[in-house]
Amino acid sequence: MIELAGIIILGILAQWVAWKFKIPAILPLILIGLLVGPIAAEFLSGDGTKWIEPIWNGDEGLFPGESLFYFVSLAISVILFEGGLTLKMSEIKNVGPVITKLITIGSMVTFFGAALAAHYIFDLSWQISCLFSALIIVTGPTVITPILRNIPMKKDISAVLKWEGILIDPIGALVAVLVFEFISVDAGGEFTKTALIEFGKIVLFGSTFGFAFAHAMNFIINNKWVPHYLLNVFALAAVLGVFVLSDAFAHESGLLAVVVMGMVLGNSKSPYLKELLYFKESLSVLLISILFILLAANINVSDLMLIYDWKTLILFSIIVFVIRPVGVFLSTYGSSLKLNEKFFISWVGPRGIVAAGIASLFGLKLAKEGVSGAEYITPLVFMIVLGTVLLNATTARFFAKMVGVFLKKSEGILIIGASKVSRLLAHYLVTNGRNVVLIDSNERNIKKAKDLGLTAMNANIYSDNLMDDIELNNVGYLMALTINSDINKYAINKFRKQFGENGAFRLISQEEMSDEQKCPKEGLFSKNDHYSMLSDVAKDHPSIQEIDLENREHYESLIEITNNDKDIIPLFIKDNDGELHIISSNNLNVDTIEEGFQLVYLGKPIDVEKV
Repeated sequence: MIELAGIIILGILAQWVAWKFKIPAILPLILIGLLVGPIAAEFLSGDGTKWIEPIWNGDEGLFPGESLFYFVSLAISVILFEGGLTLKMSEIKNVGPVITKLITIGSMVTFFGAALAAHYIFDLSWQISCLFSALIIVTGPTVITPILRNIPMKKDISAVLKWEGILIDPIGALVAVLVFEFISVDAGGEFTKTALIEFGKIVLFGSTFGFAFAHAMNFIINNKWVPHYLLNVFALAAVLGVFVLSDAFAHESGLLAVVVMGMVLGNSKSPYLKELLYFKESLSVLLISILFILLAANINVSDLMLIYDWKTLILFSIIVFVIRPVGVFLSTYGSSLKLNEKFFISWVGPRGIVAAGIASLFGLKLAKEGVSGAEYITPLVFMIVLGTVLLNATTARFFAKMVGVFLKKSEGILIIGASKVSRLLAHYLVTNGRNVVLIDSNERNIKKAKDLGLTAMNANIYSDNLMDDIELNNVGYLMALTINSDINKYAINKFRKQFGENGAFRLISQEEMSDEQKCPKEGLFSKNDHYSMLSDVAKDHPSIQEIDLENREHYESLIEITNNDKDIIPLFIKDNDGELHIISSNNLNVDTIEEGFQLVYLGKPIDVEKV
């Protein structure tokens, strides 16, 4: 009981440490597992026993006998199902050719390159070498996001790395599952006609069960045959049921079934999909916290000594410094990415949770079946995971500066709210070369923004997920433009430091507009305009105008006109270099006005002759 409680406590503590220090959670989880497992047994306990012993003498400990295999299998099935839910076929089409090539050509380069390296360096069989290479295909958003979160760079680079991690997780898992099943059908012996038939049965039953039960589950949910409060636990039971049922018909087909089930369900149009995904993410965090401490603790010093060799360093170097760059450069050939951007993408390729988790499961199973070389799988994959995470976590920021992709000033603009006013502003800013991201909880507003070709995200500002989005790394300006003044104030207070380092602004409220002394420094555009006035002008005069300025006096005279005319709202100052400067309600952020500058405003045309 103490050990089980200790694992959960240590797991959540590791997750908190990862959040606090902005590092991938897998790093403290595995280190804690190694500490309470093989390190404690060798150096700390005094009697050679581990502080946490998942299996002891094969039949004692937390999980006696084969129960550890069962727990790991069920936990991995839930994690893989959640990964499958995140894979949207429409997103593969939309993310562009570079990411599509990375998850196809790049994966093939890693698969064949790492298999060759493992085979000739460690003299492993081709089956084990291919399984190892399949396991290290994946990167994963859980390791990419913390590393890149605080590195300001162009949105294109962040988007490539983010989407590669999201899309390659289930694809890499699927490849690894297929390779493992191909090996397991003949226990590492000669591949006969019977073995190929067994492999075909695994693929057939896994795919069929996953596809069929995904549609059945979607039908049940959409027809509300399950009450809302049971929805999440029903989905969990369904995943475990499909895993066990498929495995009963064709041994080792369960993992394939849940991956396919997640992919099919994730591409459905179920209204409960987002809620289901949130639940599975929370459950995955708990399972991962327990799983990786257990798996790392289960490693023995003898396993670590297998890779305590100069050959390990050679294999790691080839995978990180040769295979990854080759895959990236082949995948980005002919793209608009610059040479320094390709170098940075090549440098950042940390392996994640899916790789380590499946490696442990497959390594344990194949070693138990007596497959030659299976004992190398878990320590080698853990070495790649820990090595790449440590390398990227400690050097990614420095390397970004060294190759010149680190942005000295973040010019991107985050707009809270995607109403008509926000869309007008965003469209103008984008056409003037600024990167703009709109966020809103209203799906209809988001759709309208995307129809205009704008970058828009359906997000809740009260959630912490927004701060983890690495595609917002180049955002340095924040504009809160919602109808709710409390939400605008909350957004400014919460996101000012991360997204508003160069300026954070919000619309003033009617109360602040009526009392000049209450007008805040972060007030946006005009001290005479709140959301309703902006909306009215956008409705009556939905166009953004530009007017040439002569000097500061000319600018102030125009501002005076806008103060007295409810159909004109000043927005920005465009300088001679085309740079846009946001106008605040107190005008304090406008320093210099010279001839050739322009006043940008929303509303009807100003009669220049009367100015």
